[in-house]
Amino acid sequence: MIALDTNVLARAIVAEADADAATRRQQRDARALLSSGADLFVPLTVAQELEWMLRSVYEMPPADIADLFDDLLAVENVTVDRAAAVGQAVDGYRRGLDFSDALHHALSGACAGFATFDAGFIKRARRLGLKPPVAASGN
Repeated sequence: MIALDTNVLARAIVAEADADAATRRQQRDARALLSSGADLFVPLTVAQELEWMLRSVYEMPPADIADLFDDLLAVENVTVDRAAAVGQAVDGYRRGLDFSDALHHALSGACAGFATFDAGFIKRARRLGLKPPVAASGN
């Protein structure tokens, strides 16, 4: 099994029209690896960083990022670390949560509550009826 770094996934995903020769070579290599049939592993931290990179560096719309994660989770030879939590985070992301907040929450499912000072996250989590409940620390 081969673990993938964020930059390999990004090179395979993003088409950069003005890419230099080195970037084009990396794109070819990344796409070749992903289509090779080799068993691949996406660490949880890479999934989180990939969302950030696609959104903030490449300005990809959240709906496209969510669709991309759905596709990645469905690839037979790709194992995504904590796939169920990533899938739950993608669902929360589609419903208006920040991806990292949704992922943190998805990984906290066995807890009685989720404490944060992020008022926006609290409001969105309450609107969505998330369990465990999200509340301000100390409440």
